[in-house]
Amino acid sequence: MGRILIADDHDSLRRGLAQSVAEAGHDVEEAPNGNAAIEKLHEGFFDVVVSDLKMGGSTGLEVLKTAKTLHPSSAIILMTAFGSVSTAVEAMKSGAFDYVQKPFELEEMEVKIEKALEMRRMQNQIDYLRHAQGDIYDFDRIIGSSGALEKVLAVVRKVAKSNTTVLVRGETGTGKELIAGAVHHNSHRAARNFVKVNCAALQENLLESELFGHEKGAFTGAVKSKPGLMEMAQRGTLFLDEIAELSLALQSKLLRAIQERQIRRVGSTAQIDVDVRVVSATNRKLREAVVKGEFREELYYRVNVIAIELPPLRERAGDLELLAHAFLKRYGQGRVTEFADDALAALEAYPWPGNVRELQNIVERACALAEGPTVRRQDLPDYLLHAEPLRVGGAAPPLGQTAQLGSVTGLPLQEARESWMRTLESAYLRDLLERHGGNISAAAKAAGIDRKTFHRLVTKYQIR
Repeated sequence: MGRILIADDHDSLRRGLAQSVAEAGHDVEEAPNGNAAIEKLHEGFFDVVVSDLKMGGSTGLEVLKTAKTLHPSSAIILMTAFGSVSTAVEAMKSGAFDYVQKPFELEEMEVKIEKALEMRRMQNQIDYLRHAQGDIYDFDRIIGSSGALEKVLAVVRKVAKSNTTVLVRGETGTGKELIAGAVHHNSHRAARNFVKVNCAALQENLLESELFGHEKGAFTGAVKSKPGLMEMAQRGTLFLDEIAELSLALQSKLLRAIQERQIRRVGSTAQIDVDVRVVSATNRKLREAVVKGEFREELYYRVNVIAIELPPLRERAGDLELLAHAFLKRYGQGRVTEFADDALAALEAYPWPGNVRELQNIVERACALAEGPTVRRQDLPDYLLHAEPLRVGGAAPPLGQTAQLGSVTGLPLQEARESWMRTLESAYLRDLLERHGGNISAAAKAAGIDRKTFHRLVTKYQIR
C-alpha cells in the first residue's frame, strides 16, 4: 500500500481517480488546486503525487518542484492535455516519473501508479544495499597489513577519484570484487549504483539482454521492455566480473558502448546515452587471451587503462592469521572463539590455491564442526592437512618429496611456483569432486566459483 496525493481542479476526474486508487488499497488524499497540493506536501510525505499540469493556483511544475525539494524520493506523475505534451516531457527531465495525456482510462493511471510504487520499493532497496555496500567496501573493512596489500590499496586510493576504466586481475578468491567495490565507494560516484555482472554465470543469449536491456517483443519471453544493467549503473559503476568469458561478439558491443557512451536495447534502434564507469575483473592473463584471439585487442586497451594486480594469499605475509581470526569472529558467533596452535599452524602451512575465499569457506566449516570454543586440527578438511606446504616465508618440503608434484628444481622460481600450483589446483579440484560425488554444481559452490568457471578448470586439467 502506498500514500498517494491526487491534485486536479476538475472535481469529477479527481474524485473518480481517487476512488479507483483507494479501491486498490492505497491511502489517498485529494487537492483541488496547486496551492492545496503544496500545502499537503508541507504537511507530510507521499509515495506518489499525481498532479494536473495546468490548474488553478500553482501549476503542476510548481507542485513538482516543491515535491522534489521536500521529498526527493517521491514519484511525480503529471496529467496533461494534448497541447502541453512537450511541457510534460520537459518536466520529466526535471525529475517527474511519468506523464499521462488526457483523456485517459483509469486502468492506465492505475498501472502507472503501481509502476511508480514499484520504483519506490526498488529505490528503497537500492538505498539500503548502497549503505550496506558502503560499509562492506570501506578501506577499513579490507583486512590485512602486508606490504603487498598496502601497495594495492595505495593504487586504489589514487584511481578511485578518476573516471578511467580499471582492470583488476588476480587468482580466484583474491578479492577482486572487494577491490572493485572500494574503487566505486571511494569515488565521486559513490552515491550512485554499483552494479555487478558475472559474465561467466549467464548464458550468451541472455547476457546481451542483461547488459543492454530489451524492448517488448524483442525475443520469445520478452513480454515487456526492460532496462539493462548498464542503464541501471547510470552515473555509477558497472563491475564486469570475469570479463574474459564474454564472447567476441559481445566484446565488440561492449567496446562500442564504452567508446561511444551509448547503448542500444535488444530489439530497438534508439540510442541511449550512458554515463558509466567500467571496472572489470579476471583471473586470466588477458594479454595472452589477446594473442590467442580469445579477447579483442581494442577492448583490452580500453578496459586496461589502470591495471591492479591482486597478490595471492600465499604472498601476503602475515595477513592469513588476521583474516582467519576475522572469519572466526564472523562465523563463530561467540561460541567458537579461538584456534588451537596446531590448527593455526596447518592453516599457515597450506598454499591456498583458492585464496581468501577458500580460507573463508574453511573457517566457516570449522566453526560448524567445532565441539567447543576452539577450532582443532581435526576440524579442518583432510585435503588441507595432507597438502604439501608451499608458502612464502614457509619451510619447503624435503627434496625427496618433490617428485610427488613433479621435478621443478631445475626451473626458475616463477615457473616452479606455477608448476606446483597447477598440480595443487588439480588435486584440489579432484578432491572437491570426490567429496561431492562428482556433482559439479555442488563442488563449484563449495569452491566459491560459478559452475562455468569450475567446468572450464575441470576440462583444463582433464579431470574425469
